[in-house]
Amino acid sequence: MKKNIILGITGSIAAYKAADIANTLTKEGHSVHVIMTKAAMEFITPLTLQTLTKNKVHTDQFAPYIPSEVEHISLAQKADLFLAAPASADFIAKAAAGIADDMLTTVLLAARNIPIFVAPAMNTAMYENPITQRNIKMLTEFGFQFIEPREALLACGDLGKGALAETEDILSQVRKALQ
Repeated sequence: MKKNIILGITGSIAAYKAADIANTLTKEGHSVHVIMTKAAMEFITPLTLQTLTKNKVHTDQFAPYIPSEVEHISLAQKADLFLAAPASADFIAKAAAGIADDMLTTVLLAARNIPIFVAPAMNTAMYENPITQRNIKMLTEFGFQFIEPREALLACGDLGKGALAETEDILSQVRKALQ
């Protein structure tokens, strides 16, 4: 059965991997609605994701809108699942604090009664920072499901935990939640 999936992409070198996630979920028959932060657009273009999903990519909270609907509310109400992949430390901190200052965080706060998955991707020091760990713990207590990053050689040259989980691991958890 076709499901509506919000795919939030944040500022991380791993943003390019979101194209594979979006493409696979679309090929499996789901309607993938991508929301990108400004930082994400420094790593991958909206056109790539729009082409793969056949849906408008949302990048601006104040873009011209359809007069009959409030876009961030409409997206949240239609969603069957919310996935942030890759999720930066910035996004996780904003989510934990309830900050809604862009399209992605606004849709997240408006989402109700759906599975919310977060797949972090960042430098090991950022991931292991006590503030980030506190934010992850807080969001987990609110029902967010975290897809653990893996240990790998990171873009910065460090070897450690912080690499985006393998695409298949992310997809597997999403598929289970959609059953």
